[in-house]
Amino acid sequence: MTIVEPAVAPTPRATGVGIVAARLADRTESARTLPDDVVAALRGAGFARHLVPARWGGAGGTYIALLRAVAEVGESCASTAWNAAVHAIVGRMAAHLPAAGCAEIWDDGPNELLAGSIAPTGQVSRSTSGYRLTGTWPFASGVDHSAWTLLGALTPEREYRFFMVPRAHYRVLKTWDNVGLAGTGSNAVELEDVYVPEHLTAAHSDLMAGKVDVGRPLVPFKAVNGLTFVAPVLGAARSALRISAERLAVKTEVNGKQARANPAVQTALARAGTEIDSAQLLLERAASTADRGALTDLELSRTPRDFAFAAELLGSAVDRLFRAGGARSQHAHHPVQRAWRDVNCAAGHAVLQFGPAAGVFATHLMENGEHDDA
Repeated sequence: MTIVEPAVAPTPRATGVGIVAARLADRTESARTLPDDVVAALRGAGFARHLVPARWGGAGGTYIALLRAVAEVGESCASTAWNAAVHAIVGRMAAHLPAAGCAEIWDDGPNELLAGSIAPTGQVSRSTSGYRLTGTWPFASGVDHSAWTLLGALTPEREYRFFMVPRAHYRVLKTWDNVGLAGTGSNAVELEDVYVPEHLTAAHSDLMAGKVDVGRPLVPFKAVNGLTFVAPVLGAARSALRISAERLAVKTEVNGKQARANPAVQTALARAGTEIDSAQLLLERAASTADRGALTDLELSRTPRDFAFAAELLGSAVDRLFRAGGARSQHAHHPVQRAWRDVNCAAGHAVLQFGPAAGVFATHLMENGEHDDA
């Protein structure tokens, strides 16, 4: 598999975020939201601006750079990395708004954090030059610290649209209590008869097609959507492998022998390492393909498959490491058990389910006779 390196482009400054996130990882998990110091580091590192088009002051950065930066942060804290990826991808989604909407959102620059809850829910009614929204939208990661939230809903005409709503117009409900990715603060937002003007809405069909009001076309969303959810836990799995190897290298087993000489331990580490590397190669190919643009139908059907399979590989890897680590890895504050929970939580996301992606890819392959030889 050949990975195409992009031209030099802006890269979020992941190292500084990782240092702060690692120091505050326990607090992040117990608070179920990112501490202010972590949020400040994220904002300063450039994740929010990374995918915002240059027209609006953004970096117009690459997906391969985002993948690598998010995974690096994920080695310190998967919850922080998850929010970094979400803030970046919602900035890319917001670029589909009309020019007047983009100008309003990024009037003070592209560094404000954006959240999103895009599954169609709530109620929408027509209003003069816009819409009115009422209802509750769940799972808006990073919403505690975001200035705007992008919400998905069906219009009275049954059109799937996205609505960008400023922080002052919704209430955050503390609903996030999941066992994995606990610190993402993926809380719900509640709206009561909120007016959203036409220029702050965009059609789901435009997002999926990569159509924007101004500027160059963007790649269809399914070519990059899964990257948001699997990149953070690529880093978590890499960290689990490193920590497991360090501990097993000095562990003495109950029979008095060194764990490092046990073939079962060696096999677990080798298989986990291979699964993680394989996932990374798949993700790097997908990110590089998106950066190249003008994806073929084969690539559009293959990429969601690869995101889902990478998630399966990472889940398998941390499962191996969790079992190989024994009782110590199961301690409530041990980083391997946290990685195990975080990776499996991410792998359960609807976008990363292999079945639907497999069906699309297999159908394309059978109907077009193309061979996936990249």
